[in-house]
Amino acid sequence: MRLFFICLAFWSLPAWADEPLAQISMQGEGSVEMAPDMAIITLGAVREAVAAADALDATNRATAAVLARLAAAGVAERDMQTSGLSLSPRWENPRSMDNGRPRIGGFVATNMVTVRVRDLSILGVVLDAAVADGANQFHGLSFGMQEPRPLQDEARRRAVADARAKAELYAGAAGVKLGRILSITEAGGGAPGPVMMREMAVSSPVPVAPGEVSIAQHVNITWQIE
Repeated sequence: MRLFFICLAFWSLPAWADEPLAQISMQGEGSVEMAPDMAIITLGAVREAVAAADALDATNRATAAVLARLAAAGVAERDMQTSGLSLSPRWENPRSMDNGRPRIGGFVATNMVTVRVRDLSILGVVLDAAVADGANQFHGLSFGMQEPRPLQDEARRRAVADARAKAELYAGAAGVKLGRILSITEAGGGAPGPVMMREMAVSSPVPVAPGEVSIAQHVNITWQIE
């Protein structure tokens, strides 16, 4: 008896039950631009000496002076982090090798620091102070947001609206109507990409132009076609 009812229910399904639903899929993009409120700089000190210990000691002293000046300029300790420390031999010119064997002429020590500057009004002073106290390596300056989440959420809303507008356009052109949403998938995006420094000079304090940061989000949405 149980088997009879199961078979009856199966054969009572509509003929179109196994047919795939007509769908329309669209990707939407949303972006938001805003003035940055944080800068990230990477700088450091490189020193050279005949002895490895002397090169490392000179670099450490220069880096300590730079960190002290940054703290005095208003940078919090949590916003300063060592991002690279190296010690390597400096080989003499191959032409001066003894009997074809390389010879170490000295050692080069490098100490790099990544710094977050949360108050852009002191950025020029920070850069100038770092150089004045011994930083002789500069590996870039970028701008970003301390709290990117509100920008990300707004970009997501705009991405969904963009996908729907496109889908309605295509559906109208095809003479059909959008039905219920079958799936929504986020397709990339994230925190604001760094905007590189647009202007820099060697005067004191260093002038900078932060410009704007932009954040973009992408979303894939699939609708059923009625």
